[in-house]
Amino acid sequence: AVYPPQTLREQNIKTIVEYSGRICKALDIRGLMNIQYVICEDEVYVLEVNPRASRTVPYLSKITGIQMVKVATKIFLGKTLRKMELPTGLLPQTKHVAVKSPVFSFAKLLDVDVSLGPEMKSTGEIMGIDYSYARSLYKSLVSSGISIPAKGSLLVTIADRDKDEALPLIKGFWKLGYNIHATHGTAAFLTGNGIKVKPVNKIGEKKPTILDLIYSGKVNFLINTISPDKEAEKDGVKIRRAAVELNIPCLTSLDTARALLFSVTSLKQDGGESFTSLPIHEYHRSAASAG
Repeated sequence: AVYPPQTLREQNIKTIVEYSGRICKALDIRGLMNIQYVICEDEVYVLEVNPRASRTVPYLSKITGIQMVKVATKIFLGKTLRKMELPTGLLPQTKHVAVKSPVFSFAKLLDVDVSLGPEMKSTGEIMGIDYSYARSLYKSLVSSGISIPAKGSLLVTIADRDKDEALPLIKGFWKLGYNIHATHGTAAFLTGNGIKVKPVNKIGEKKPTILDLIYSGKVNFLINTISPDKEAEKDGVKIRRAAVELNIPCLTSLDTARALLFSVTSLKQDGGESFTSLPIHEYHRSAASAG
């Protein structure tokens, strides 16, 4: 989750604000309300509306400096925004950017597959905050346990249906200087598309296999997508568990890999990988002075 939004069109934001106001009045809601929207082909749709707070409220309170639960409680008791000297309408966007990321505890949960699906597997959330999206994103990923060195080795095992989507991502990491390891099928596909790859044998083939490579400590992170083939997926589970046991970041979502590539590339382009850690009120103070 990212605030302020980085990719939404201004017209879509206006539509969301309008819909939210109309829904709130129609349902006679006072206080906090949680609406889930989706934008498809530039159309805004409402998925569901809940007359309650969401888990994002504490984060937004920190980001904006507005104590939203306290404000909502006073509204329950009859006060108004005007009486509390608070503005109405959409709050102006902050100068700083915050990214909320899920945290997983797979290393502590034995026999749990690290692959992600529609069910909830996260055990918490953290927030990264800075003055650029790339830096905030990187902070959140590192804080959630995805710590990637500036250079090293990437092991990829990609299902056939994901290969075309994964290609520009793997090529991006390769161009950044990462060594690419892959099982023979994926290696042949990547080599045919101009990427230098070090092939590795599958589980059950002649040693050293992909598991031997992982346990050797020569892999810094993995990208492993779920295969519909049951036999291949059995190997996938073993690969992901080995990564968890050794505390090696294992990405099963290409969206996460895309976010990581964007962040690392942006940091290299702006010439620095050093970070500052500021208390939240310093971000509010700089925003107020800029305003």
